[in-house]
Amino acid sequence: MYNPCMASGIEEAKNQIDRILQSETLRSSPVLRRLLRFVADKTFSGEADALNEFSIGVDAFGKPSNYDPREDASVRLHISRIRQKLGDYYRNEGKDDLVVIEVPKGRFKLKWEVRSVPESAPRLESPPVELRQTDAYLRLAFLGLSGALLISMLWGSYLTIELSRARHNETPSVAWTRELEQLWQPFLNSKRPVVIAIADPLFIGLEGTDIFVRKVSIRRPEEATASSELVALRKTLGNPAIQPRYSFVPSGEVTSSFLLGKLLGTRRQDISLTGGSQVALRGLGESNVIVIGPEIMFVQKLAGIQLKPELTPTPGGIRNLHPRVGEPELFADAYPTSAPEDGEVFALVSRALGPLGKTNFESFTSSRTWGRQGAIQAFTDPTLARILFDHIKTPSGELPRCFQIVLKVKFRDAVPVDVSYVMHRVIG
Repeated sequence: MYNPCMASGIEEAKNQIDRILQSETLRSSPVLRRLLRFVADKTFSGEADALNEFSIGVDAFGKPSNYDPREDASVRLHISRIRQKLGDYYRNEGKDDLVVIEVPKGRFKLKWEVRSVPESAPRLESPPVELRQTDAYLRLAFLGLSGALLISMLWGSYLTIELSRARHNETPSVAWTRELEQLWQPFLNSKRPVVIAIADPLFIGLEGTDIFVRKVSIRRPEEATASSELVALRKTLGNPAIQPRYSFVPSGEVTSSFLLGKLLGTRRQDISLTGGSQVALRGLGESNVIVIGPEIMFVQKLAGIQLKPELTPTPGGIRNLHPRVGEPELFADAYPTSAPEDGEVFALVSRALGPLGKTNFESFTSSRTWGRQGAIQAFTDPTLARILFDHIKTPSGELPRCFQIVLKVKFRDAVPVDVSYVMHRVIG
């Protein structure tokens, strides 16, 4: 239980911050450690009330003086991730710590309380090893889901607000360059609506519990009953009914939908956002569809797309189906298993015609959500768009109607930090 009367101990809070910064939870997140230390120092020195997105961006992240939080929401994203990491810490490593640190929603100032455990509190017997391992797996799955849902709600709300402002001319219009115009011309000129479909992978909920399980090989709810792990888990819990859930959205997809909405929303009023599970073949024939996610999420619905690929995504990178002289057969991803939020992945962008050639289809896919986010950045940032345009334009200075592009995306602490062109193919 919490004891608010003991909440004023700054020295105890400082020691607790040091403990959290050295924890396994934050070991592979240097950016979050730096941000938490910065916010903590400001809080303990009495300067936290003056903290805002701009000051954190400039002082903690070294952003330029013309940094605009409306254009770059990385500070909010990282603060949200700190809240998630603190939750992870106190549910695992710090479950017995007396000092509890948190960052209240909507604020940047730290809050701490000291909790006491009654001496008469009963001691629970340790469960069997097998159940402890299962519980840890499920706890991590559930926490990952909760954190992603939090990010999704924050970004979804921000997207809605920004689109509304753009439509009412309450914010400056996006600076459309010639290259951005060319990259998005089919979607800007079409009279059919635009649908942005983002990956919403299947989670299996167990009725009567707060447990959600994600297994990549399970693509449809009916496949869950054949999973040996789920069968064993359900047996342990008394065979609760399976409840399919599509509530989870990867953070990179939410960020990407915001970037696309902010760009295209200044020119189109008929943009809608949906989950990939809701995309039907009929919709591909009636609307211009932009897909963001791993191809495995959409492949069964793309039978009507007029796409004869030269490049195709695989679990470990991008496969080059017809390599030319000097080209590799596989553009292989590289990220250390010890730090999965750091690495280098390849992203594939494919543009094709929809069923009957009356609509446009574009997909942004990669093995990691941050690879997909990096690809979207390349198509929405004027500087990166100019580089892409110069590589794929035809001799006449126009872009081919249908093409595929391979991009290399480097990311650090789950944030794309560099996007570069690798190769492309014009497809028929």
